[in-house]
Amino acid sequence: MAALQIVTIDGPSGAGKSTISQLLAARLGYTYLDTGAMYRAVGLKIERTRTACNDPAALARLLDSIDLELKADNGKTRVILDREDVSEAIRTPEMSMVASRVSALPPVRAKLTALQREIGGRGGVVAEGRDMGTVVFPEATWKFFLDATPEERARRRVLQLKEQGQEVDEQETLIQIVERDRADSSRALAPLQPAEDALIVDSSRMTIEEVVDFMAERVVAS
Repeated sequence: MAALQIVTIDGPSGAGKSTISQLLAARLGYTYLDTGAMYRAVGLKIERTRTACNDPAALARLLDSIDLELKADNGKTRVILDREDVSEAIRTPEMSMVASRVSALPPVRAKLTALQREIGGRGGVVAEGRDMGTVVFPEATWKFFLDATPEERARRRVLQLKEQGQEVDEQETLIQIVERDRADSSRALAPLQPAEDALIVDSSRMTIEEVVDFMAERVVAS
């Protein structure tokens, strides 16, 4: 299969994938595909409707009826679930854990993978998530795996949530990140791991601008 003009950025929770992906997409003039937000939105609907994840029929009905849309808004991506903007509602530590569980469900992953491939098939996309380079877009032209130490990721997440007016405990956030890493890496379906041909970027001691510059230089040079 011919390579698509797609940049994939995979990595663990709190590594800065969303911020880096948005900025890189803007730099390259590409579309930003926030796949993590898609899983969070499905998780939110499952929580709100109290759908049993072990009930295949109920889960199928929910996925058939869901109306999920990503909209560009001044450089950011708004998440519209059933005509409601849930962009803020899905960005809590609790929803992060829900998204991890939901993303391990084969019907959910099949539904969203198909939607992601439909969007990415047009090319000119920066796709971030946990299996973009390994499962969803294995033929992508450029693949990165963005990482940082759990402690640094917890620090960043706390700052982000405090900027949104939320009070969070850094130690509890660190515990949640470590647990999310364990869950994502050990699941049977599409576990979190770098693609064999991905370039690993440890951003623990890098600024956002340095990471974006590093990735952009490699995309433009190839």
